[in-house]
Amino acid sequence: MPWLQLKFGTEQAHVDAISDFLMELDALSLTYEDAEDRPILEPLPGETPLWDSLVVTALFDANINTDEILQAITSSAYAAHLQNPKFEALEDKDWVREWMDSFKPIAFGERLWIVPSWHQPPDPDAVNILLDPGLAFGTGTHPTTALCLQWLDGVSVTDKTVLDYGCGSGILAIAATLLGARATLAIDIDPQALTATRDNMQRNNLATTRIEVGLPAAADERQFDLVIANILAGPLQQLAPAIAAKVAPGGQLVLSGLLAEQAEEISQVYAKWFNMQPATQLEDWVRLEGSKKDV
Repeated sequence: MPWLQLKFGTEQAHVDAISDFLMELDALSLTYEDAEDRPILEPLPGETPLWDSLVVTALFDANINTDEILQAITSSAYAAHLQNPKFEALEDKDWVREWMDSFKPIAFGERLWIVPSWHQPPDPDAVNILLDPGLAFGTGTHPTTALCLQWLDGVSVTDKTVLDYGCGSGILAIAATLLGARATLAIDIDPQALTATRDNMQRNNLATTRIEVGLPAAADERQFDLVIANILAGPLQQLAPAIAAKVAPGGQLVLSGLLAEQAEEISQVYAKWFNMQPATQLEDWVRLEGSKKDV
């Protein structure tokens, strides 16, 4: 079925009212994009933040009268807040298939592959993580996740205990387990993340005896040989004492979710407990690592 899409710029303050107005004009759906390349990092559960300046795309049936829609917009109270509204024809495609075709298996280092659940592993002898990226909590495509996966591929986690602090899709917990970890705990404050982790565990034939999944309280009074926290700079700073306490003496810490300009400050915070290494950077993002001090 062919479609038409109406694109325009606007500001966050007006987007809700404009969206309601366009739905009254029979828009079928609306999507929002960043107009100024300002990333929104991971929101808290229940939050749906938007950028200050947005590009809005409204989808319409191809049989609508575009002149009437544009006339309704220009004569409305929102006319001044719809910047350069323009209709475009949208090619008729199987968009689910298009998206699936665009998500390919990805290699991380020498041993580790992330493989969408509908693909065959390119290297059956590798460590292959089957992943359904539908909930998009972590697919390996973002530099922060990639940095952690590359690190895991390059070290030995055999027989170690691992804590995935802020597990999202569970991708790091699953990777550590398939690479030989003895016991792994995946924790997150978001129930949807815990559901995604359990679903991905099932795809990879990992029993709950291999990976334990729960809220942060599940890690209370426990220490681990390796703690990986791929979250954000703010929580990493606020939670530093709690995260540090989870690492056993001589254990390892890996932090990501950080922009390059945030690395030095976070490294200094954790230097109280860890011998920190120089940051490793991929695009604008970095990974920090350190070993727990004996005292």
